[in-house]
Amino acid sequence: MKDFSQFIREVPDFPKPDIVFKDITPLLGNPTAFHKVIDEFVRHYKHEAIDVVTGIEARGFIFATAIAYRLGAAFVPIRKKGKLPAETHEVAYDLEYGHDTVEIHKDAFPKHSSVLICDDLLATGGTLAASINLIEKLEGHIVGVAVLMELLELNGREKIPNYDIFSLIKY
Repeated sequence: MKDFSQFIREVPDFPKPDIVFKDITPLLGNPTAFHKVIDEFVRHYKHEAIDVVTGIEARGFIFATAIAYRLGAAFVPIRKKGKLPAETHEVAYDLEYGHDTVEIHKDAFPKHSSVLICDDLLATGGTLAASINLIEKLEGHIVGVAVLMELLELNGREKIPNYDIFSLIKY
C-alpha cells in the first residue's frame, strides 16, 4: 500500500471559503494505513543518525512521536505561541490563510543535535520555514523534513530550498 491519498478526505470550504481541507482522520482511523505511513518514514530515515524528531502542532505530533519512538530518538514539540511553559524562542510567519507564531523551548535539545522535522502538510512552506528557523536558533543540524502531504501548486519547497523534503502524498 503506497497510495495513501485514498485515506485522505477532502472537505471543501474549511476552515474558510475556497479552501479544500485535507482531512487525515480516515488515515489515522485505519491501523494498517497509519502503520504503513510510519513504516515509510522510518524506512526513509533509518540510516540517518537522528537525535531528535520535532513535530509541529498539532497534526505533526501524531507522526513525529511514532517516528521518534521507532528511530529511538527524542521527541520535541514545536508549538503555537503561548503553549510552552518554559523559556522559548519564537518565530512569526504567514500561513495559506492567515498568520501565526511558533515556539520551541530554548533547552529543547543539545547544540549540534541531528534533527528531523515532521509535519502533516507542506503547503506554502511558512510553518516549516519558521520551524527551521527555530531549530537553527538552537544550533540543531537538520537532517530532513518529513511530511505526509505536499500541495505542489502552493510552491512550499521554494521557502525551504536547502533541505531534503520527503513527502508521501503529492497533490
